Amino acid sequence: MYFLRGLRPSLPHEDDKEKMTNIAVFASGRGTNFSAIARAAKKGKLKANLALLVCDNPDAGVIEKAKRSGVKVALVKREDFPAKSDFENAIIRYLEENTIELIVLAGFMRMLSPEFVSRYRNKIINIHPAILPSFKGDKGIKDAFEYGVKVTGVTVHFVDEKMDHGPIILQSAVKVEDNDTLESLEAKIHKTEHKLYLQAIKLFIEGRLKPEGRKVRVVNP
Repeated sequence: MYFLRGLRPSLPHEDDKEKMTNIAVFASGRGTNFSAIARAAKKGKLKANLALLVCDNPDAGVIEKAKRSGVKVALVKREDFPAKSDFENAIIRYLEENTIELIVLAGFMRMLSPEFVSRYRNKIINIHPAILPSFKGDKGIKDAFEYGVKVTGVTVHFVDEKMDHGPIILQSAVKVEDNDTLESLEAKIHKTEHKLYLQAIKLFIEGRLKPEGRKVRVVNP
């Protein structure tokens, strides 16, 4: 378990007196969604303080992106702990130390336990590269492409105890053209992801998301 500090803290604009929501991004890979969130926060497009990156993979490219953005990095490796509960308790300590109000999963390749989800109920969101409930799992783009669908897309949802199952916040369709390759479809999906995730985060920060069972209402400010 390591705690790395970026080059500078991620701070709100000095002339912005509104309360900033403290966000933690959980990621295990390259961090393209992390970068989109970091840019939006830096430019003031999100009234948020990107306070923490939680990563379980010391080789993940997202770590260097976080350090360049001045975001604190908590590197918490599962193999350093005898039990999953110990691993998650270490993460919880970092979340509490940084007063995290929203957890954003961005390619975090571990299922969170029911106990963790319950602790942060309706405060964890995830993005999935398909139109849920279709094509769940970590190969959503490939599975949709190989199935031959004409339309796929992106889903942002609250996290519950099951994989890719929680109440849906936003969805956006992506058309699959006849000349699309898997690579070109991936590029279109990722471009849509970056836009849709920022919209969902903004709605959460503004207090406009109202979960009601399986449904999430978006209310006026």
